[in-house]
Amino acid sequence: MSDFDAIDSLLHSVTPQADLPEPEARRALREQAQLSKAQVARALGVSPSTVSAWEAGRDPAGEVRAKYAYLLDGLSAKLLTDTTPETESAVESTAVRSVDADATAEAGPASFAFEDGDEVEVLMAPEPCVLCGRPARQRVEGFAQHLDPAECQGGTVGTPPAPAADRPAPAAPKPPKRAKSPARRAFQEPSGPGGLIHAAVEGALAEYQGDVETATAALLKKAIPDAMRLLDETRKGARYDVIAHPWIPDILKKQTSRGADQIWEARPKWTRAELPPGVHEVTALDVNGAYLSALKTHLPLGQLEHTTGMPHDRRRAGVHLITPPVWEHDAVLPNPIGERDEPGPLWVTEPTLRLLLRLSSPKHGLCEVPEIHESYTSGATENLLEKFRSTLKDARDTAIADSDPVTLEYVKAMYSKFVSTMGESNYNRELYRPDWMHIIRSQAFANLWMKALKAHDEGLAVVRAMGTDELHVIGDWRRVFPEGRGVTEVKVKDLYTAGADTDTMGEEQ
Repeated sequence: MSDFDAIDSLLHSVTPQADLPEPEARRALREQAQLSKAQVARALGVSPSTVSAWEAGRDPAGEVRAKYAYLLDGLSAKLLTDTTPETESAVESTAVRSVDADATAEAGPASFAFEDGDEVEVLMAPEPCVLCGRPARQRVEGFAQHLDPAECQGGTVGTPPAPAADRPAPAAPKPPKRAKSPARRAFQEPSGPGGLIHAAVEGALAEYQGDVETATAALLKKAIPDAMRLLDETRKGARYDVIAHPWIPDILKKQTSRGADQIWEARPKWTRAELPPGVHEVTALDVNGAYLSALKTHLPLGQLEHTTGMPHDRRRAGVHLITPPVWEHDAVLPNPIGERDEPGPLWVTEPTLRLLLRLSSPKHGLCEVPEIHESYTSGATENLLEKFRSTLKDARDTAIADSDPVTLEYVKAMYSKFVSTMGESNYNRELYRPDWMHIIRSQAFANLWMKALKAHDEGLAVVRAMGTDELHVIGDWRRVFPEGRGVTEVKVKDLYTAGADTDTMGEEQ
């Protein structure tokens, strides 16, 4: 093949990208057709948050772009040409919803709806029921289950069917549209965002016949998409849309493929230089759910806007170029901006700036007010991820109370991977918010720093502060911090001795 033939072949393989209407038109078409973001996402094989991003201005690419354009073209044509009277449309809609399930199963996967709007998908191949673990041919709101109580044997995986003598007499048949079986009611019990976690765990245990290790490994592999789905669920009816891929300034972009951006997270890595005289027992405390607690932080809602020379506005959040104040308490407390060798201005996140402002207030008086040179901020709220956080916290608490290691490890993976992959990550392409990632991580560091300050103020000697969850202290820490496994509690990670009679502090660890 000649060079020109190769070029012709390459040109032939390139097809122009499908045209898309403006973002406002995309949303209008979907809403006019009375389609939810979840329905569109399921048809295109993406998540609802991705559909939100497309309707906010982000453009898809490749094959999914062609599919999305095809859907929008179809909706536009249908909505423009549909002149059927409302009464006829209603009859037609009812007829579609009451489609025969057996005929649909032969033709391929399809969905219909109950009166209350729950979508039911007829499956080509059976999947384990989330209630009893036996094969089911229907999926409701994404979860396989039996709709007929006679087919569903119990409400939990592994529950044996009731003896025939104990079973209630069969109820009189009801019209299909009005049927509401006990199995449906049992599924609705763990409904809402928390129901997604429960159903995922039950489904994994059913699929792997109760093998805890294999089910846990399978859940950890899908923790990121499941966290995004949970985020979508917790954002239903929210006042603000989560913009998945807004414009970000260059300071938040990696300088090289394996390098870092310009944001300083103030990660503590501090060890006390001198201990009080004598030999001491040091307790290494482990802070529970550090990243989970840090989800409650001030996050910018939309695109970041640049300002210079402006005072801090508590109604906004983002990243700030500051000259940090001199820290004169390193002998007993770590520097709030972490261990930094070079002096001068640096870009810090909202939690770090708020921590410095708090410490410079008359209440503490530990440092001067930091000087703000530039900022990239947007209107902010501390509760943007609050429902997401509280759902994960409740699931974590329940798992601990029930001695349920599968759910516990699954939930840990969901919130930790959610935080670590919302920046420039190949594992989560749905949410690109490096500013959020830095802010949440910095909030975890700031939370640990405040625990160190509390320990110091209560008379404990702070020995070390490391990362997000490690605090070493000397003294009766139980009168300062509650002990336990809850997110507001701490647990003992290690005990060791340190002081004049040890060669190096902490070598017994």
